[in-house]
Amino acid sequence: MTTYPDPPWDMVGQLWLSLFRVPVPVDELRPAGVHGVALVRYEEGSPLTYSELLVARPVSGAGRGRRVSISDIWVDSPASVAGGRELWAIPKELAAFSVDSARRGPFSHTEWSVEADGRPVVQARFGDASRLALRTPFRGGAWQPGIADTGGEERTAQLTGSAKALPCRAQWDFAPDGPLGWLAGARKLASFRMSDFRMSFT
Repeated sequence: MTTYPDPPWDMVGQLWLSLFRVPVPVDELRPAGVHGVALVRYEEGSPLTYSELLVARPVSGAGRGRRVSISDIWVDSPASVAGGRELWAIPKELAAFSVDSARRGPFSHTEWSVEADGRPVVQARFGDASRLALRTPFRGGAWQPGIADTGGEERTAQLTGSAKALPCRAQWDFAPDGPLGWLAGARKLASFRMSDFRMSFT
């Protein structure tokens, strides 16, 4: 049995996010509309350190309030997989991540590559100066439909934190025959970097 930390998970790290407009529905969990795609690196100071790729969309109504729902997510930590599934019904899978970052003055350049089951999922490149931003607070929440790990029960989660956030340059290349191939033709709307975030997830 894989063990994992009790909530809350008080995480620190780096996040890169782009918003995409998907023109036609893929399935019930992936309707037409705006979907956010994020790459995250949870660093030392977190109860678990790992990399993450996720896709989420806004949901509301039916007592959910204004939240996001995660449809696709991969990490490179078995403990994160187990905790995400059993605590919050987040359907985490395992993947292999490669990340390379370099800084020149206030500017950062980062390249990511993600593979799942030996198949490419995405490659992404970012440039930003978010470390110049003032730290600002954020809060949000997630609603997840039930999965087998929760006995079919829906789950909700709350997150609060702060980060240095600014728009960034981003280029995403989704493998057309990979699990996120449905995003290959989506239009990118905006991109952001959250530098040195501190976040409590409960």
